[in-house]
Amino acid sequence: MTTLDERHGDGAGGRDVPGGEAVLALAGARDTAAVPLDDPGAALPGLTGSKAANLARAARAGLPVLPGFVIPHGGGGDTVALRRAWDDLSDGGTLPLVVRSSSPREDTEGSSLAGRFASVLDVRGWPAFRAAVGTVLDSARLPDGSTAPMAVLVQPMLGARAGGVMFGADPVAGRSDRMLVSAVHGGPDSLVGGERTGTGYWLSARGRLLRTEQAEQPEHPEEGPLEKGPPLTRSELARLVRLARRARKVFGGPQDIEFGFDTDGRLWLFQSRPITAMAARPARGARLLGPGPVAETLPTQLTPLEEDLWVTPMAHGLAAALDIGGTAPRRLLRTVPVVRTVGGRAAADLRLLGAARPRHPWPALLNPAPGARRLAAAWRVGRLGTALPGLATDLVADVDRRLAGVPAPAGTPSPALVAELRWTRRVLVSLHAQEALAGALLPEPPTSRTAADAALTALAAARARGVPDARVIAAEPVVLALTAPSLRDRPRTPDAHVPEQGDGGTGGGGPHRASEQDPRHADHPLTHTRSPVPGLPPREALRLRIRWVQELQVRLAREAARRTGLDVERLALLRWTEVAAALEGGPLPADAHTRVPPSASPALPDAFRLAEGEVVVAEHHDDHRDDSRGDGNGNRGLGASRGRAVGTAWDGTGPRPPDAVLVVRTLDPALAPLLPDLTGLVAQTGSPLSHLAVLAREFGLPAVVGAAHAVRRFPPGSRLSLDGTTGDVRAGEAP
Repeated sequence: MTTLDERHGDGAGGRDVPGGEAVLALAGARDTAAVPLDDPGAALPGLTGSKAANLARAARAGLPVLPGFVIPHGGGGDTVALRRAWDDLSDGGTLPLVVRSSSPREDTEGSSLAGRFASVLDVRGWPAFRAAVGTVLDSARLPDGSTAPMAVLVQPMLGARAGGVMFGADPVAGRSDRMLVSAVHGGPDSLVGGERTGTGYWLSARGRLLRTEQAEQPEHPEEGPLEKGPPLTRSELARLVRLARRARKVFGGPQDIEFGFDTDGRLWLFQSRPITAMAARPARGARLLGPGPVAETLPTQLTPLEEDLWVTPMAHGLAAALDIGGTAPRRLLRTVPVVRTVGGRAAADLRLLGAARPRHPWPALLNPAPGARRLAAAWRVGRLGTALPGLATDLVADVDRRLAGVPAPAGTPSPALVAELRWTRRVLVSLHAQEALAGALLPEPPTSRTAADAALTALAAARARGVPDARVIAAEPVVLALTAPSLRDRPRTPDAHVPEQGDGGTGGGGPHRASEQDPRHADHPLTHTRSPVPGLPPREALRLRIRWVQELQVRLAREAARRTGLDVERLALLRWTEVAAALEGGPLPADAHTRVPPSASPALPDAFRLAEGEVVVAEHHDDHRDDSRGDGNGNRGLGASRGRAVGTAWDGTGPRPPDAVLVVRTLDPALAPLLPDLTGLVAQTGSPLSHLAVLAREFGLPAVVGAAHAVRRFPPGSRLSLDGTTGDVRAGEAP
């Protein structure tokens, strides 16, 4: 007798259904000890549980279901009748049986409770059968002390040549036009239990095979048989597609199906339940976003006030540049933000900025509107290309004069403080617009200097003169080009080991040691006029002024925090309109002292779209992945549950870190009670269709399976990030 112990979990979900006694009269069952699956009462979930009721409905609809009977909830007291049913099904004890749980709380639309209760396989003999029934009934006791109503489903034990799980839709990608099959040689129990990685088949709604991913052979022979060849043929896949379509019609929606092919090639349906926790899918026409074009300027997670001070002017400035250049219709620019934030991180519209090619270029070539729009803009752009260097020089000079004339924030009256902040937001719009136009229209010599290069030179010169790092920015404001703006953190200069040009280095959280600037100099205006930066091309000069204006905003905002009685971290949680109103004599928001900072968000994918509720769905294509599921560095497995997470690796033993990412070798169903308190899940083997993967999706827990050597690569205590959509797992964390 083989036991597949699936007892675990914290409570049970799903809709309430009446108990077996309440529906007994409706069932019309003459023998409550054993209800045959072909009895009309077997289709009542309150009597026989959801699993058995679904099989009874499927059998009545003509689907291939093995015969069997159900011990209803509260039944089984008539030992003589139960023995008679067992004797008939097992042919006097000569045929092995499978004894499975069937609770009204499992296999529902709200929750599958996949693998929560016990099933016992290969049961032979009457004593073993009674013990197996007791095992299943005992599994109804839940960790919270309650007991789930439990019926017991009994069927013949099928010697399957191949088996597995089929989803009538792709729950990981959230696509109803795809079907997903995972199959192994033998029965499906080792697959759903997470012990083996099945061969994956991706099918279209019409059954066309789109992709196959071969299962990896066990590292050690004793871990499993070494079968040769795929478990399913194309004709068997076609039969599965027909079964999925029929099940969809019977139950009114795509189903999660367990199946098996016997040694004679016959297909059998072992279980059918609704697909739960379908991944979010972006609506048709959702914009393609990505951090790439703006990550250099705003690389870190932003607070609400930082968004209003920096992201909003950037979005307006870039929209103005796109309008002038005629690259996007004005109507679209009025309704679609060029730059926005997702989880506090800046992201740009990649198609508006030309950072992504259109998905269907031929209709764009046939559309006369873009050509007409660009023709109308050509005259403006032609004149602007000639005038832009002078305009940029004038704007830079105006900004320099204004910055030089700004008094110390501490001595500025509150109305003047608000006026300065309003000016900074307006001038940032102009700076961003001209910076974008300069990058698009003005060719830069290959040997031209950049602001970062000038900053590195100034930093090295200041250190050579013995200027302390805490005073470098006051002496050489151009060094601000090496830092990212932040209301909460002081600017930090890079380590003495300066990164080479091309390494990046505009963010303040890089790998180099940094020195905080002396806060005594934070209340003074920027004195950049003492540190001229000659030789910068127009775009670089504009970018440097953007950073200087942002730093002025930081110092003005810190003074605003002092005057409103808030610390900087709490002021950063307000919106710009709330700060301006408070400085002009109005009250602070009633919840100003109770707002909490947003939780840390992982770095955004390179390209993504937003589903309902601002759920990030990474953009990727099937042809970007090969059969090895690798990226060349062993960083990719199979995405099993969407979401992104950053946390600390934990092996399930010892103290649990507060942001634990469980890293295990196999998806043992006994791990299910740990899922609600995890940040993420990574398994070295397993299938996206295993019980634990289904539960991870129901909990909204990011999960990756099939991550090669995950246990060795991510020992307990190490930091890692994972993406449950792409299957990407990497050491370290998001910036």
